[in-house]
Amino acid sequence: MTELDVAKLQRRLAEFAAARNWQPYHTPKNLVAALSVEASELVEIFQWLTPEESARVMDDPEKAPRVTDEVADVLAYLLQLCEVLGIDPLAALDAKIDRNERRFPVGKGP
Repeated sequence: MTELDVAKLQRRLAEFAAARNWQPYHTPKNLVAALSVEASELVEIFQWLTPEESARVMDDPEKAPRVTDEVADVLAYLLQLCEVLGIDPLAALDAKIDRNERRFPVGKGP
């Protein structure tokens, strides 16, 4: 099996879009809108579940594949947005965690 990494996935997404001439539509505004729609579709799956049901959602043979697909859609649009804007998503997350560790030190209340 081929090892996956963010850069490879971003290249695959870019190649997929290029083969279909979709690049003109992959503007930051459109990608953010698509990301929001896909995140909302993920929310819809959980909308009326109890906390207990939501914790077991991946045990549901009907819901689990839907959750997985929507997570993939959210990640795909986020990676495409990062590619278009020139953001390294892993570096951005690492920097954000650093800021949060300073902002919310261990032992301090909320």
